[in-house]
Amino acid sequence: MSWKRRHLLDIQSLTKSEILAVLDAASVFKQVGQRSIKKVPALRGKTVVNLFVEPSTRTRVSFELAAQRLTADIVNLSTEASSFKKGETLKDTVKNLEALTADIIIIRHRSAGAAHFLSRFTQASVINAGDGAHSHPTQALLDLYTMREKKGDLAGQKVTILGDILFSRVARSNIWGLRKLGAEVTLCGPPTLVPKSFESMGCRVTYDMKEALADADIVNLLRIQHERQQRSMFPSLGEYSRFFGLNKERMDWIRPDALIMHPGPVNRGVEIDSDIADGERSVILEQVTNGLAVRMAVLFLVNGGQHPQELPSAAEETSQG
Repeated sequence: MSWKRRHLLDIQSLTKSEILAVLDAASVFKQVGQRSIKKVPALRGKTVVNLFVEPSTRTRVSFELAAQRLTADIVNLSTEASSFKKGETLKDTVKNLEALTADIIIIRHRSAGAAHFLSRFTQASVINAGDGAHSHPTQALLDLYTMREKKGDLAGQKVTILGDILFSRVARSNIWGLRKLGAEVTLCGPPTLVPKSFESMGCRVTYDMKEALADADIVNLLRIQHERQQRSMFPSLGEYSRFFGLNKERMDWIRPDALIMHPGPVNRGVEIDSDIADGERSVILEQVTNGLAVRMAVLFLVNGGQHPQELPSAAEETSQG
């Protein structure tokens, strides 16, 4: 096991072997999820705090369930129920959580760099659940896990990321992870949302959707990040769908064995039509399932866990006791 980090703050600082360590551990935890007893005592006695300063449903619930499956105690905090509403700083909040002996803090924040900042002021492990348009490491890891599960070794695989790249932390994290695993990445979308500067990350940029889809092994669609845009980046959602939405006609441009992915939430009829999102080539719901296993793996590893395949189930430990 090559993981020795206390935090997971981004993808770009991880090595290839560290990424693979997470994916391999996630494979073990996915098998745990297929047992009749889905819990393992890996984090028994540990306290995990979900500190979500930006709204979230899927990621927060996924982390909460992952912690519960590892038998941790979980505390959920949101801006509506926290001292942020009273003017408390992030640093003060974290120091108070540490005084309450939190072991792992999962943070989602609207400001890029929030997780890095937090990690400087706590002895707890910090997991970045999304910070502005900067990074979303567990989303990238679950996407990589899904791709590898379906396609095997990602070296040489052609991955097209289509949509709002400029404002997407998912896009940035996926690009870093894919490039580290040897995949070839093409970015496509409106020029206002896919600047040529992304070529510096080792990607190909095109504004021709047919060209972007033609030889793709995997197509990852991203939603429009309206909440991060300071001005309109295209005339309308209808206009976006007309030129860059994935519909039945454009599916003919894609190889028959290509995967269709989306990190959610899905804007049906905008970036993807419903019959494609729900179709046999879509792995969108599998991404959600795999996200639980990946987040279990991350929680396990940042807590210093080794050899997840040797963990007993919670029921086995109880019977032995």
